[in-house]
Amino acid sequence: MRTKLSTADERRPLVIDAAIAAFALTGYRGTTVADVAAEAGISSAYVFKLFPSKEQLFVGALDACFDRVVGALGRGAEATTDHTPDGVLDAMGGAYAELISDRSLLMLQVHAQSAVEVPEISAALRRGYARVTEFASTRSGATDAAVQRFIAFGQLCHLVVTLGLEEATEPWAKTLAAGIRHPAFAAPTA
Repeated sequence: MRTKLSTADERRPLVIDAAIAAFALTGYRGTTVADVAAEAGISSAYVFKLFPSKEQLFVGALDACFDRVVGALGRGAEATTDHTPDGVLDAMGGAYAELISDRSLLMLQVHAQSAVEVPEISAALRRGYARVTEFASTRSGATDAAVQRFIAFGQLCHLVVTLGLEEATEPWAKTLAAGIRHPAFAAPTA
């Protein structure tokens, strides 16, 4: 017996995708619900029906972002042939780099960090990082110190990518970008 999704159930993922794109571009403060509605091709009233406040809409996008992050980490861990804790963390990092190569999820996280004074956003960001940290720890079996380095390296990758340091020639930029591999940096192959 098939169950037909309601219009709300069908549109919720569309609105979340639109919210990720819109908030990633202009942040929490610079994005209106009307911007998200336009991105989704629906009315603002319908967005408010699904998400009664801008905060709930942003949190919905951020929760979906972290769902995708944890999913990518899981795919990376499953694909690795090196099942040591470091090997699993490395594979997770590679999968995460692939996931954020379009930058929307990365920029949404950056914008969430800039809006942590909004209690709902702060709680969602903490919840998301808790999920990532706990998943990385449990799935890799790595020490707390190794997981901390993994998360710290991920934050450094965010900085390198958002500032475009892969092409920078200044010594300080080369220092920060050294050893960072990201699909956005890869040269096209012939």
